[in-house]
Amino acid sequence: MSDYVNITIDGSKIKAIEGSSVLDAALEYGICIPALCHMKDVTPIGACRICIVELVKNGKSKITASCTLEAKEGMVILANSAKIKKLRKNIAEMLVAEAPNSKAIQDIALRCGVTTVRYPFRNKDCVLCGKCVRVCDEIWQSKSLGFVGRGSERHVALPFNVRPDFCKHCNNCIDVCPMTITPCPGPMKKGEEALCGLCESQLYMAEEVPDSCVDCHLGESFCIRAKN
Repeated sequence: MSDYVNITIDGSKIKAIEGSSVLDAALEYGICIPALCHMKDVTPIGACRICIVELVKNGKSKITASCTLEAKEGMVILANSAKIKKLRKNIAEMLVAEAPNSKAIQDIALRCGVTTVRYPFRNKDCVLCGKCVRVCDEIWQSKSLGFVGRGSERHVALPFNVRPDFCKHCNNCIDVCPMTITPCPGPMKKGEEALCGLCESQLYMAEEVPDSCVDCHLGESFCIRAKN
């Protein structure tokens, strides 16, 4: 039987499985913390930073990724404070500027309140969330994919850019990638990138109806309902 610890998130006292992350504990109770690189049953890496929260201790707060923060007895967490929302909005804005051709990232940007983008659009096809690498390594135990390089040169690649014989051709690396579904109007050409915004009306409807949530498949951390 699992042991539990008591933590507080945005004023709500909840029980979390000892050893679980604050992000998983919050989502289990319907507390909305957006995430992009998070997957259940794989090692968290805190790559996207969208899931940041404030850890409050002795009157001081520390900003940290909730997916890598282990739930401990007596923790006090602010997941949707004004400070966190401002920082999260800026992160979402940078993400959508990097990869506007991802519906998942467009959805997250909208839900984080991004209405304009101040950064130049880059139209990249990868945001280094690491989902493909981790599902290949930890779920399928193939290790066919990995990170290569550092800094601006960092990217995901096959060994020597050749598909190895031990690749299991499962295509899970494609299934979990946030770039696999384009925005509803279709792919954006270089120089024509923009915020999609087509789900904005649905978001307003959800805000007016208690206990409802906009359904966005890849922006999975938003697709939750509070437990009664």
